[in-house]
Amino acid sequence: MADSPSHAHTLVLVANRDATSLTAIDIATARDLARAAAPVTLSEGEAVEMACTAPDIAALRAVFAKGHIDVLVTPAGNRRKRVLVADMDSTIVSCETLDDIAAHAGIGEKIAEITRRSMNGEIEFEAALRERVALLRGLPVTLLEKAWKDVKLNTGAIELVRTMGAGGARTALVSGGFTFFTSRVAKLCGFDENHANTLLAAGESLTGAVGQPILGPDAKLAHLRRLVAAQGVSVADALATGDGANDLAMLRVAGLGIAFHAKPAVRREISNQVNATTLRSLLFAQGYRAAEFVTA
Repeated sequence: MADSPSHAHTLVLVANRDATSLTAIDIATARDLARAAAPVTLSEGEAVEMACTAPDIAALRAVFAKGHIDVLVTPAGNRRKRVLVADMDSTIVSCETLDDIAAHAGIGEKIAEITRRSMNGEIEFEAALRERVALLRGLPVTLLEKAWKDVKLNTGAIELVRTMGAGGARTALVSGGFTFFTSRVAKLCGFDENHANTLLAAGESLTGAVGQPILGPDAKLAHLRRLVAAQGVSVADALATGDGANDLAMLRVAGLGIAFHAKPAVRREISNQVNATTLRSLLFAQGYRAAEFVTA
């Protein structure tokens, strides 16, 4: 699809396949609102893209939100990114792993409330992490294995990582959670590398402390910058995704920052959002067709 000078952007519509399908009316509505070119199908009934000017993404999202359809807008050029930096909890996996550890210890509600406030930017990340981990002091290390059994990958996680990897991207799982989980999730998905915090233990018990330095928002951004430098590209060539306030620094800087089923504080700031669909949408945003997705 050749882009005219006035078509400097690409509009992507993605439907939640479990709830609906894209219809000709949906596509025509988006095309009229964005004054877009003819649509190109990325996945029948699921995703289309169309060249356009700079559309009002908030207005488009408002039109389609109740229809289980996500709207993403990217610059028309340089769409397939060379670096992926992804958060883990509530992004690549469906749970908050620290909350799951706490649940198995019988203190789930107390820690989950601190997590909620931290991820919405109401309290500072490092302080919230220290406070939550301190509550685990003296608990058995075996709780981590129990929590691991609850971990489930979000739909599209493997496709996202392996498809981008096959396309030459360097992929990194960078989490404010713990290496016990990121190492395993990274292996399942095929990430090239993973980085997270370390829960400290003495013998068979957790000490209630975290290894230093703590991996927080600044470290996530630092990993993004390191990865693009190592790839010999710029931040414009990077895709970052996450759901919490500690992801905002990297979401703001990446060429394509996508808030994934994110907290209100993140949705207020990041324009590209996946609220109704899955991690497959991050591939459609880059112009991948479903037939190109790598699953194994």
